[in-house]
Formats: sequence, structure tokens, C-alpha cells
Amino acid sequence: MLVVNPSAGSADGTLAAELRERLPAAEVIELDDPGDLGEVLEKAASTEGTVAIGAAGGDGTANFAAGIAAAHGLPLVVIPGGTLNHLARDLGLTTVAAATDAVSAGTAMEVDLARIDGEPFLNTASFGSYAELVDLRESLEDRIGKWPAMLVAAARVLRHGKPMHVEVDGEPLRLWMIFIGNCRYRPDGFAPSRRPRLDDGQLDVRWIDAGHPWSRTRLLLGLVTGRLGRSPVYRQWVTTSLHVRSLDGPLRLARDGETFDGPIEIEVAKTGERIALYGVSRGSA
Repeated sequence: MLVVNPSAGSADGTLAAELRERLPAAEVIELDDPGDLGEVLEKAASTEGTVAIGAAGGDGTANFAAGIAAAHGLPLVVIPGGTLNHLARDLGLTTVAAATDAVSAGTAMEVDLARIDGEPFLNTASFGSYAELVDLRESLEDRIGKWPAMLVAAARVLRHGKPMHVEVDGEPLRLWMIFIGNCRYRPDGFAPSRRPRLDDGQLDVRWIDAGHPWSRTRLLLGLVTGRLGRSPVYRQWVTTSLHVRSLDGPLRLARDGETFDGPIEIEVAKTGERIALYGVSRGSA
């Protein structure tokens, strides 16, 4: 059963028809209201005889569907229909045809499923300033478009934002921003774009430290010159879990581009949980 999310960046009226033509044995459900996505996917996953569920949309849609697929032990079909489609691209699914061909061929792989405060994510997670950036971008994108909204939001957050006071694994820190990737990303720095593997069992953690003198200036210079990875305000490493406690009150969290309210204390972790996704990337079987 495949669900088409009408709010996805590149989804239109022809996508459902194309899916029905390419996968005639699949049931394709075209939503009228994006708010029905969870209910429809849950019903699809619970229906007797369902062998896989899928979602056409962006990374947020794929992540939402992944949580339901994992809960029911079903494989997930990711149909690229969003603006960025990071997950689909890492799976080798750059077109709708590539995704349906992978389903027809039965080509799938096991992918790590990470969690932040118990909620699953397939790409990235964060808290604090990055979550603020996402919220601001979403408030602007209907008026000026997604990419301009991202640039405006980033400029405002960097100009007016305040560092977060947190403890990470017991270490007190003042952070401007933190990136947490599900598996190791490339390249290094604060503009990661691709993953060689989706099953390495690691969290890729990168943060910008506000505790250094002139940290905001160094951050801006690093971003402008592309040398942030060499700056003393930047730190990067891999781990399997992070314990975070906010010293500023409840945290605003983000996972795969979607934000939500969290508590003061959270865990971000790899637990060995995996989900089967159709794809054609290296390592598929």
C-alpha cells in the first residue's frame, strides 16, 4: 500500500497515476488532507496481507512512515516527492521510476533507525538553534519559497540566536548549534550531504561551541570561507548515544526536518534497531 502526501514539495496529481501504472499490484491512496497520513498508514500497515507500506513525499513523510513500518515489522517504500529527498538519494532513488524498479526487483537493504527522545529518525536530528531555524523556515517558505526561507532563517538565527546551555554526557557546554546524523556523513564540516553507508551503527555528532572567545564571529567566518571544519569552535566525532540535559528549560527538538517539543532531559541513541528499505545503493541485497 502506497500513500501519496499532497503537501510534499514535488507531489502532484500525476504521481498517483504513475505509481498505479508502474506497480499495478499495489494499492495507491491519494490523501486529500496531509493530516490523515498517520491514520491511513497505520490502517494500511494493520491490514491483513499487506507486505510493505510506502509513502510519496519528502524526508519528513518518509520518517513518519518509517516509524509505523518499524512498529509493524514491514519494509518501507520511499517514493521521492519532496524538495530535498535526502533519504531517497542515499538509497539511490533519484526518480519515481528508480523507486518502483527497486520494488519490482525486490531490491532492499537494512537501514539503521536512530531515536531522539524515543522518536525515530532516518537522516538527522538536532535541538536548540537548528530546531529554531526549521520553525522559522516553515513560517516563511509559503511566502518566499523553501530555499530563500532557509537562507533568511539561517541569517536571523545566527544574528539573533542565543547559545544553548546544556550538559552532554555530563559535560557542561554552551552550544550555538548541533547536528546529529544517523550514520556517518560526508563531507566533514557543517554542510554534510551524503552517507557512504546506512548501517554503520554510528551517530555522527557535530557541534559549534559558543564557549570560545569570539565564537559567533568565528562561526560566521567559518561559514563564509568554508573552513568551519578547521575552526576551534567546531567539534566532530562518532558515537552510539548521547545523554543531553538542558540547563535552559525544555528542549525544542528536530528530526528529519520536523520539529516538536521535548523535555529537559533526552537520550539520542542507536539501539541496533533497523528497518528494511527498498533501494539500489551500494550494499543492497
